[in-house]
Amino acid sequence: MAQTYEFYCERADEAAALADKATLDNVRDRELRSEKTWRGLAEQARKTAEERVKADQVRSDKRAAEAADAADAADAAQAALAAYPNG
Repeated sequence: MAQTYEFYCERADEAAALADKATLDNVRDRELRSEKTWRGLAEQARKTAEERVKADQVRSDKRAAEAADAADAADAAQAALAAYPNG
């Protein structure tokens, strides 16, 4: 089961449609509660997806910085070796 914003919104829309069609008060109330729950889950899924994108970017930036630092260190080591050609 895909726990995505779209999935939860679809369930919420279905619950809202069933609430509109309901003739019994208890059925309508149940579907409205269901809709509210699905909408809450949709919002949580949206926030989670946004946070995941931010965290992925932070990790990517960190990896790039570490790679740049490693390249700088390698360049410095190479320059040090070039300064002392005989040993």
